[in-house]
Amino acid sequence: MAAGAAHAEKPVVSKQFLAIGGVPVLVHCLRAFTAVERVAEILVAVRATEVERVAELVARYGLDGKVRVVEGGADRQGSVGNGLAALVCDDEDVVLVHDAVRPLIDAGTIDRTIDAVVRHGAAIVGLPAVDTIKQVERTADGAIVTSTIPRERVVQAQTPQGARCGLMKRAFAEAEADEFSGTDEASLLERAGIEVWVVAGSARNFKITQPGDLELAEFYLQKTTTDRHG
Repeated sequence: MAAGAAHAEKPVVSKQFLAIGGVPVLVHCLRAFTAVERVAEILVAVRATEVERVAELVARYGLDGKVRVVEGGADRQGSVGNGLAALVCDDEDVVLVHDAVRPLIDAGTIDRTIDAVVRHGAAIVGLPAVDTIKQVERTADGAIVTSTIPRERVVQAQTPQGARCGLMKRAFAEAEADEFSGTDEASLLERAGIEVWVVAGSARNFKITQPGDLELAEFYLQKTTTDRHG
């Protein structure tokens, strides 16, 4: 054994492979979308090194009827762009993008988002801000408050985020041509001059980002199961 080997760090497990109730986070997401009849196909964009693993996971949980695994990009925008390139769709078809680490998305929210895209062309799920929002100016010593933003004018963006396929592909093509990098799909749609409507989200639809989030997701999952059978 090489010196110091006993102190080697454990390999980092991608959050979408962590388990909630014995089932991977990613699988919870996929199950939610496969449960929606109007969802015809699901593309999962992952790192090249994870394509085989995810394909095996999809098959193991019997999701391969609707789900296809494709190689993603270097970041979120690149991965969604690769997914769009692999997607065969008409301009009027609805495309939704969802974070693989938001396992508690529900079929009702997905349906409402599809309805909003059909009606308006583009939509995201958003959660009204609860805390007071301050705009600040960054300095070497920290941040200085410059104004208070009315909460009714702010939402916290969640996913899914979607648009008509033609609009989504145009927004991504324009961003790529201008070498623009956005934080989410809505930012690219906004930049392309496309109005993005907001569908009411839920505090349950949070991202798994910290260890404690798994316990919270487990609690919500158990509560949902109890309510369903109780």
